[in-house]
Amino acid sequence: MSDAATLMAARTGDQQAFAQLVGEHRNHIWAVCVSITGNAQDAEDALQETLISAWQHLDRFRGDAKFGTWLHRIAANCALAVVRRRKPNTDTVDFTDTERPVVLVDTAPAVDERVAREDQVRAALATLSEDFREAIVLREFGDLSYEDIATHQGVGVQTVRSRLNRARSQLAAALATSDA
Repeated sequence: MSDAATLMAARTGDQQAFAQLVGEHRNHIWAVCVSITGNAQDAEDALQETLISAWQHLDRFRGDAKFGTWLHRIAANCALAVVRRRKPNTDTVDFTDTERPVVLVDTAPAVDERVAREDQVRAALATLSEDFREAIVLREFGDLSYEDIATHQGVGVQTVRSRLNRARSQLAAALATSDA
């Protein structure tokens, strides 16, 4: 079935057609949600809101852009909404709970280093302004073109280039200080 036929079937209420449309973009949508929210729990909420919103507003997809671009825009907006309403200190862990046994896991150093680096990148992303963070996430994780990001953010392509340049510089500086 072609993309247009799948889209038409989804618009008539065919859930399998919708699942097929969304399934092609699931990894990129997840990456956008995780990168903007900074943690898996909020990303899951954002992803769920993305799918619900896309299903409910499928009739509003005009076809001016690619379906994936439209879906990435919804994902970015939902993730930003989750971040805005996030309660402070939701990631706090109570280490005084002695009821649960401590389990040590022997992992390879490479995995440890990779996880630590991913945490550093997430922390560095969190320091960026929303506009910069959104632009860098849509470009690097969402694989969107400068033009698609410009359309999504409602700015010119040169502004997107500037935001990406500044975001990369700020990320590099933040990561350099975390390595020191």
